[in-house]
Amino acid sequence: MDGSQGGIEEAPLQTAHLEPSDVRRFLSDNPEFLTGDALLLDELGLKVAGGNVVHFGQSAIARVHAAHQREASQRQLLEETAQANFSAQAQTHGAVIDLLDARNHSDLARRIDELSQTRFGLAGAVIALESEGSSPAGWRMLVEGQVDLLLGGPQQMTRMGFAPTALGLFGDRAGRVQSVAMLRMAIWEPSRQALLAFGAMDPNGFTEDMGTELVAFLARVVERTAERWPIL
Repeated sequence: MDGSQGGIEEAPLQTAHLEPSDVRRFLSDNPEFLTGDALLLDELGLKVAGGNVVHFGQSAIARVHAAHQREASQRQLLEETAQANFSAQAQTHGAVIDLLDARNHSDLARRIDELSQTRFGLAGAVIALESEGSSPAGWRMLVEGQVDLLLGGPQQMTRMGFAPTALGLFGDRAGRVQSVAMLRMAIWEPSRQALLAFGAMDPNGFTEDMGTELVAFLARVVERTAERWPIL
């Protein structure tokens, strides 16, 4: 009632905080509140069977089943991802052992190329070096500044995805390469700019959002192994 007409203004309603135990106790003391409200039961996907027993309806069962399916799918995805990561790490560690057995620069290039195919199912791998003269046997020769151009700038250490300018690194296999992973290397002292490039036949083999930890680790191994022998 409006106060100007002599009435008493009503205080605003206060909303009490209900704990789940309060709701449970209320429904236990007043079962008809739930069993007698057909609309509420329908919204909850429930129905009342004989003896006032509340059963789950089809919609409720469907929601529970869908939630279970989502949980199972997410768990399966996590398990598959973990297994793939474990397998990739195991293959990488095995590749490192093989690389460390290289006898010279040429053997190192051959090993990384073969390992990329046999262990990782790639089209191949290439070691490239910026050089004014010649490069080690089996290595690709680049002109000064070409590593920066291939990677997209002097500050870029890696590049993942499709890079048309990198296809020439793979020679007669260029037509099979649909995505690449390229990693900058600095070899010897004073350092010489070099590049390790992996080529995949799958367009999604290497993507921009993919982690680079394992391929970067292989690049560091190649970098340090190559420094065993002087450049001729």
